[in-house]
Amino acid sequence: MASYTLKINGTDQQVEAAPDTPILWVLRDHLRLVGTKYGCGVAMCGACTIHLDGNAVRSCQIPVSAVEGKAITTIEGLSEKGDHPVQQAWIEQDVAQCGYCQAGQIMNAAALLESNPNPSDQEIATAMNGNICRCGTYTRIKKAIKTAAGNTNP
Repeated sequence: MASYTLKINGTDQQVEAAPDTPILWVLRDHLRLVGTKYGCGVAMCGACTIHLDGNAVRSCQIPVSAVEGKAITTIEGLSEKGDHPVQQAWIEQDVAQCGYCQAGQIMNAAALLESNPNPSDQEIATAMNGNICRCGTYTRIKKAIKTAAGNTNP
């Protein structure tokens, strides 16, 4: 076990964990930030997407030893009141069905819009590729991203 100081959602957190513990499990098991979901465990589904220094990454494959000193944002830290434009667009477009993948989808979409405020359909498809929705709400996800971008002509 080692001790780490992690900057999570703008706050320094002290955790003790084995160096190879995926940050997903540190977030969920040590810090009780359970919005980030476990999906596949091999970084293929996107359910565990968080922001690391502003970039969307899969937390299930990143060891805690690799994130010290970096800014981590989880779905809980995206906005205090759930009023981030992507979260609001998700509600407006009624995206979620079962909801399991939605935190990862939202985190990936928010990172996309941070780097590209007005993405084309192809840019959305490319950026969101790999974030799997078993309910198949991809059309509504794209529409919500365009809504959040201020482009209401999906």
